[in-house]
Amino acid sequence: MLETVDNLKGLEVYAPNGIFVGIVDDVILDLPRMRVDELFVKEANPFLADGSVSLGIPFRWVMSVGDIIILSTFPEERIMPGIRTRSPGSQGTRR
Repeated sequence: MLETVDNLKGLEVYAPNGIFVGIVDDVILDLPRMRVDELFVKEANPFLADGSVSLGIPFRWVMSVGDIIILSTFPEERIMPGIRTRSPGSQGTRR
């Protein structure tokens, strides 16, 4: 099933353990490769991220898209502003 970028905006995002991460505010595209690169979550769950920190969630972490987005992985430690976190089981990092 094909989705448009607009269909992703406003969807709730959940970590693999079922915890609410936030709501997709924008979708970051990699135009040279013609693919979605990240989901931008403007105000993350305060239990997962310090303050109202924004998250760029790598699209490769997305396991399922439907009425909600379910991630295949998400860091277990709390995210602090300005701290880069290594993604579980991968070489990538994110803010």
